[in-house]
Amino acid sequence: MLRLFVLVLVLLNGLYMVWSQGWFRAWDFAPALQTEPQRMGGQINPDALKVLAQDAPQPDAPARVPVKPAVCLQAGMFDEAQGTALRAALEAALPKGSWTLDAVVEPARWIVYMGKFANAQMVAKKRAELEPLELKFEPLTNPTLEPGLSLGGYETQAQADAALNVLAQRGVLSARVVQEYAGSSGMVLKVPLADDALRTKLDGLGAALAGKALLQCR
Repeated sequence: MLRLFVLVLVLLNGLYMVWSQGWFRAWDFAPALQTEPQRMGGQINPDALKVLAQDAPQPDAPARVPVKPAVCLQAGMFDEAQGTALRAALEAALPKGSWTLDAVVEPARWIVYMGKFANAQMVAKKRAELEPLELKFEPLTNPTLEPGLSLGGYETQAQADAALNVLAQRGVLSARVVQEYAGSSGMVLKVPLADDALRTKLDGLGAALAGKALLQCR
């Protein structure tokens, strides 16, 4: 019995070898060919394949446009009539909740002032003369006082006079107290998160802004 089993096994192995070698191909009894012609025939649109360099850019990839971060912008002050017209324009153009238009009171401001000087070179010369005193200069916010120097700003004239007396004791003799601007009231527009889309809409407000520049919030 065992001899018969071994004989059958040897016979089956022999038949498999003959079949795998394609000896029965004439009778359509053989494994499928895996040679190059058959593989090429199985390809789909081989002519459409393109080999790209590793660093070559994708032809259809869209260019990345840098996005500006959202910033807080403000403009003002607007008087009552200007504020009414601006509010109507904002409600029509900007999303609700993206802006505020609030009434504010701007207090008067007094400064210890040196000037006006003839030109910017004279301002630089005066600053150099005062450098040994280690004074703190502040930018002027009233363009009518340019070119000049501010040695400090104060909410009342009395505070500014007191500061001037201290500076005089330190040798600053040509300064004086002036009102940089008078107190005023009005409305201030604020857009806390102005992204590119909101900036475009703000630029489209035109005359509603009454010539007020949009600046970064202080």
